[in-house]
Amino acid sequence: MTGPTSGYGDRSPRQRLATATQYSTDGTDLESIVVRYEDRPDRWTITPRECPDSDRVTTWLSADARATVDLDDVR
Repeated sequence: MTGPTSGYGDRSPRQRLATATQYSTDGTDLESIVVRYEDRPDRWTITPRECPDSDRVTTWLSADARATVDLDDVR
């Protein structure tokens, strides 16, 4: 491989932000799932609610539950 394949290498952060804001996130309902563990930190996973099962394995975000904050607390 001779260069970046993501397309980020040839665009400035400002150009990438302009492209990202073209996509609307209005109306995207998210579902959160907390998996509790006895021997390690609990994990919180967020995925679109109307996500087909075939896409669900690649359309998610997970983090340790202790790394998240309540939205009302930070507003």
